[in-house]
Amino acid sequence: MKALVDADILVYRFGFASEGDPAEFALARLSEFLDNLYVNLPVDEVEGYLTGKGNFRNEVAVTAPYKGTRKADKPYHFGLLREYMQKSWGFIEVEGIEADDKLGIEAYKHEPEETIIVSLDKDLNMIRGNHYNFVKDEQYYITEEEGIRNFYLQMLTGDAVDNIIGLAGIGPVKSKKMLADCKTEKEMYDVVLKAYDNNLDRVIENGRLLWILREEGQVWQPPQ
Repeated sequence: MKALVDADILVYRFGFASEGDPAEFALARLSEFLDNLYVNLPVDEVEGYLTGKGNFRNEVAVTAPYKGTRKADKPYHFGLLREYMQKSWGFIEVEGIEADDKLGIEAYKHEPEETIIVSLDKDLNMIRGNHYNFVKDEQYYITEEEGIRNFYLQMLTGDAVDNIIGLAGIGPVKSKKMLADCKTEKEMYDVVLKAYDNNLDRVIENGRLLWILREEGQVWQPPQ
């Protein structure tokens, strides 16, 4: 099995945890974590991705700037940790898309049992297959249907972290109730479209902002 690592998360988590510490301490903590993936998970390969320059979502976002509310603060060892993972672990920096997208693309190149996504990002719960939350030390599996449902749940709630505006008054509990009786993706989509007062432009905008890619160059389209 191959571990697909969300390296963006690691830069911030280990960077801020090592704020004020010498560089060697930050590198040692990160190195230990990555080494332990071979111990904590049934993997024989570790592959990771970092977000680089450009993001197609910046052009998609019309209602509000994508990630427009994010703080610009970066951990002191930001560059050092990124460089270490690229040079010592062979992690790859992607451009034009996010690391999340590359993880989705790589996961869908393999059978579900062949990979495990290592991250804390709930957005990746729309990707079918094995997942590992390293804070909770929890492994879990997302089916294809669960992944699609998680996507449409986010379509209703939006994503405050990425400044994707959902529907007022709809949170996680209400969104689950709204989709509870849906059996197919088309049924889920119809519920979402109706909730958006049939504003197709807004639905497509949010869909393309939220959708984690499964293949290179993919553009999310409503189900037919």
